[in-house]
Amino acid sequence: MLLPGMPSDHQPDRSAVPRAIMRWVLAAFFAAAGMAHLLAPDALLAITPSWVPFAPQIIFVTGLCELAGAVALVTTPLRWWAGVAFAAYAICVWPANFKHAIDGIELPHITNSWYYHGPRLAFQPIIVWWALYCAGVIDWPWRKR
Repeated sequence: MLLPGMPSDHQPDRSAVPRAIMRWVLAAFFAAAGMAHLLAPDALLAITPSWVPFAPQIIFVTGLCELAGAVALVTTPLRWWAGVAFAAYAICVWPANFKHAIDGIELPHITNSWYYHGPRLAFQPIIVWWALYCAGVIDWPWRKR
C-alpha cells in the first residue's frame, strides 16, 4: 500500500519488524552461546576437531566474539558487519557440529541422537541465511532492492 505523496518505487518496508525480531532472537542465541563458550569450554573443546590449533584459546576468543557480535547485531552502525561475521562464523563451526554427530560425543543437556544431530546439521545453512537477512546484508527471498 502506498501512502499519499509516496513515490511508487518507495514502498514501505514490510520486512522491518520481522527482521528486528529475527535480529533479537539471533542476538540472544549468540549471547547464550558466547556465555557457554566462556562458562563451559570443556564441552565445546570435546567437539572441536583435532586440526583446530590453540582450541582452548579459540573457544575463549569466539565466546567473546559471540557476545560482542550479539551487541553489534542490534546496533545500527555495526549490524551489517555482525551479520557477515555471524554468517562466516556459522560456516566455520560447522565441522564441530559434524564431529559432534559422527563421533557421538556425549554433552550435558544435549541428546546424543540423530533426532538432534540431523536437524542441527541441516539448520546451519539457515543460520547463515538468518544472520545475513536480519542484518540487512541480503533481502532474498522476499524483497528486491
